[in-house]
Amino acid sequence: MQHSFERRLQWLVRLTLAGTVFTAVVMMVGAWTRLVDAGLGCPDWPGCYGRLLVPDSEHASLRHPDAPLEPFKAWVEMIHRYVASLLGLVVVSVVVMGWPLRKHSQYPWGLSLALLVVILLQGAFGAFTVTLKLWPQVVTLHLMGGLSVLLLFLWLYLRLRHAWKGRELKSRKTNIWWALAGFMLVIQLALGGWVSSNYAGIACQGFPTCNAQWWPEMDFSEGFHLTQTVGPNYLHGQLHADARTAIQVAHRLGALILGIALLLLWWRYRSKPKMSRSLAAVLTLYLLQVVIGVANVVFWLPLWLALLHTGGAIGLSVGFVWAWWQWRHGEADERSVRTLRSGTSAVPH
Repeated sequence: MQHSFERRLQWLVRLTLAGTVFTAVVMMVGAWTRLVDAGLGCPDWPGCYGRLLVPDSEHASLRHPDAPLEPFKAWVEMIHRYVASLLGLVVVSVVVMGWPLRKHSQYPWGLSLALLVVILLQGAFGAFTVTLKLWPQVVTLHLMGGLSVLLLFLWLYLRLRHAWKGRELKSRKTNIWWALAGFMLVIQLALGGWVSSNYAGIACQGFPTCNAQWWPEMDFSEGFHLTQTVGPNYLHGQLHADARTAIQVAHRLGALILGIALLLLWWRYRSKPKMSRSLAAVLTLYLLQVVIGVANVVFWLPLWLALLHTGGAIGLSVGFVWAWWQWRHGEADERSVRTLRSGTSAVPH
């Protein structure tokens, strides 16, 4: 029985690691879809002009005469849907494989169910992204949903690997330092999604100033009006220049505050070599992300740099969660192992 449990756990460890990597791939494909303006390449959902494969122009014009077919954009959108559907199957496979272990004390069944719920919500956000014509609120939630799936997969992988190695899970409560840094990371990721969904990536020309001013004309009330009615189509955005400038400046300020929070977190644990190294890696990822963000502004948002910025957000999120895991569980594991070893050495042979 124990051997069967360990064998199944081993396969689940592999599957969740693959799911973590694949989620990052799906997110990059989604970013590519967004950046080449293919989000409405297929005007309906889940098919494309009523079909599972991109049809010819004649069928498309009969199905949606108001939305002319652009084959490249339609295929980009459908590729994104295909890989997202495959990711959903991976999540379902994790739940199905974990079902026989759900009552085992070491198996994180609740975490598996949470992953399933989030991937279903993510599918709904994907549908609403199309049916609500790229409404910024939904597009931003779709991005945050993708990150949630990624980090849940990562956390589940770490939990399962922990159980597979037969270690007792010990954890610390999250303190104010981690809570502050984590909160600012979530806010900054949401601001990044809001910048993208409102096409405010180059609302500011130049860095560190914005349009040659330290505090340019901005309209925060319109830029962050979260209850506006759904318009006919949000492709390329509908906000005026001052509103987009407000969004871009808010994103820059958020990056500054996040950097301060991460620096304080590193300073708090600088005397602990393992945590210091983990947080130094997070700070390095943050600095790289800042450099990529500045380059996007300076070079007017080229596709490859914009994709790299999305990859940087993914890397920073994964790095932070990994460091948080090390703090919550890693040091506790080390203490338990040292205690076990000292106890073993004290037993007479």
